[in-house]
Amino acid sequence: MSISPYPDWIRPPVGGYTAEDLDRLPDLPPHTELLDGSLIFMSPQTRFHMRTLRRLERALEHAAPTGREVWREMTVRLDHRNRPEPDLLVVDDRGVDGPRQTFCEAEHVLLAVEVVSEESRERDRDTKPRKYAAAGILHFWRVESDDDGRPIVHTYELDPATRGYGLTGIHHKQLKVERPFPVEVDLT
Repeated sequence: MSISPYPDWIRPPVGGYTAEDLDRLPDLPPHTELLDGSLIFMSPQTRFHMRTLRRLERALEHAAPTGREVWREMTVRLDHRNRPEPDLLVVDDRGVDGPRQTFCEAEHVLLAVEVVSEESRERDRDTKPRKYAAAGILHFWRVESDDDGRPIVHTYELDPATRGYGLTGIHHKQLKVERPFPVEVDLT
């Protein structure tokens, strides 16, 4: 009998993994996501990604009203087979269970933010926004880099009739929005 050099979870079960499996699988790499029952592993992040996240996180924390928390790199359970990890979340306090919590339910998320990376471009532009909208997350921001390495923030709001996102703005030098709450960020 030979011992495999790979963990058992490298071979998914029939039907794929579930949102609950994500907390039970031993030794998963940090920031592993679940999309359509498949494990998604994150590559190392760039300086642009880290700096943009830090700037947006600080601005959101400063602007968030009482009863809202800003979470960085925590998963959100959208359904039985999807538990992605947005770069930032704004969560209603009703979704906070305590210090050992590893995810939030979609119904408690007001805003999901994705900073697009080279390896996540398709997921951040297409797959995740569709899934966030279908789960009822009201606001979504997608952040891209311009040619000079400055962030461009695309803001979206959920259309309740279509359960899809409508573009509310493309912000180049300054992000200034009133929803989900007033926030202003210098993007230069």
